[in-house]
Amino acid sequence: MRNNEEILSLFENYLAQIQLPEEPQLLYQPILYAMSGGGKRIRPTLLLLCCEAFGGDVREALSAASAVEMFHNFTLLHDDIMDNALVRRGKPSVFAEWGENVAILSGDAMMIYAYKLLRNVPENKLPRIIGIFTEMALQVCEGQQYDMDFEQRQKVAVAEYMNMIELKTSVLLAGSAMIGAILGDASEDDCRKIYRYALELGLAFQLQDDLLDSYGTEEVLGKKIGGDILEGKKTCLMLNAMSRATEEDREVLRSTHLDASLTNEEKIARVKEVYDRYDVPRMINQQITTRFERALSILSTLDIPVERTVYLKEFAENLMGREK
Repeated sequence: MRNNEEILSLFENYLAQIQLPEEPQLLYQPILYAMSGGGKRIRPTLLLLCCEAFGGDVREALSAASAVEMFHNFTLLHDDIMDNALVRRGKPSVFAEWGENVAILSGDAMMIYAYKLLRNVPENKLPRIIGIFTEMALQVCEGQQYDMDFEQRQKVAVAEYMNMIELKTSVLLAGSAMIGAILGDASEDDCRKIYRYALELGLAFQLQDDLLDSYGTEEVLGKKIGGDILEGKKTCLMLNAMSRATEEDREVLRSTHLDASLTNEEKIARVKEVYDRYDVPRMINQQITTRFERALSILSTLDIPVERTVYLKEFAENLMGREK
């Protein structure tokens, strides 16, 4: 079996060999730009690891892994338009580099090309994989819409937020894992279990990302700390604090990011004071640990030899930055 690094190298080599048309240049050049822009390749790596864990031939899964990565990057192109984001992975976003119209159309082409890549999976598994991929894609869009809806609402329940991040973030990881398991000829029961493993892991990952945005370091996060606070974003920290705070503290949470008399550092410090007062970081850390441990526990229930789950455990630990 290949380890995580070997799987990633195999995928990168395959991805580099995909030939897109040269014309029209303004349609395909932004796609090449986006796909070569780095990224952790989390979803295709997990898909290939799952395929191999269940005894499948990863060479038959490379096209599906590329489809997942193409779809993921399509969502980023459109997210950047909706967020008016000028930077993606440390360089100008497609939206910033070529404008809104190009980003929309190139994104559309990426989604369509993802389906084109899926044509290369084994024919007997194609209908099921197309069904999973399509449902996964639709749920990601639902999650994005909920995320935008929440920006316009005064009150959002913690349960609503968890449902949103499950759809927007976790479902794509879970769908990738399930597709890999199917390509590895996993049983129905194991396919459901591997889906749940990745879903719990994705939720833990997103909760940790929220926590690190306020309590991490720039070295770990790869960007300035406190961005969510400065945007007044309804993250799990904000919503947990709002559910426990006095009305006075809720007003601090609601309005601090709009206070022009404060520096950015003062805004971040003021909101974090409220978070700390209600022990929010500890509670979020508990949720992260619970989700992470739940994901790992699922691996021990799979109907495969335990040694075949080693790299799936390693994947989870690497994703969460945990010690092996």
